[in-house]
Amino acid sequence: MVNVDVYEFKELMKNPEVVILDVRTLDEFENGFIYGAINFDIMGITFRDEILALDRDKVYLVYCRSGARSANACNFMESNGFNSVYNLDGGIVAWNNLGEKLCEEKE
Repeated sequence: MVNVDVYEFKELMKNPEVVILDVRTLDEFENGFIYGAINFDIMGITFRDEILALDRDKVYLVYCRSGARSANACNFMESNGFNSVYNLDGGIVAWNNLGEKLCEEKE
């Protein structure tokens, strides 16, 4: 797992092949998410199976609220053969503070 800041996360998002993975609860996800993200709740009973069904050769950008749950998700993914896993340091809190502004500046 590689921890990346908002700037690095935004750069990695430019690759159309990346998968953005939000590991917060559905309620958290529905209250705001990074565009293009899919939601697999790390606390949910189906999380393990959902992750293990993913293509291990893709690049995954993983985030949660502040970075702790996503770090755990990244560690789980790496221990199960995923090679390219990036954790958003500071989570969506950091993104909301800076990431959306970065998106607007580039558009």
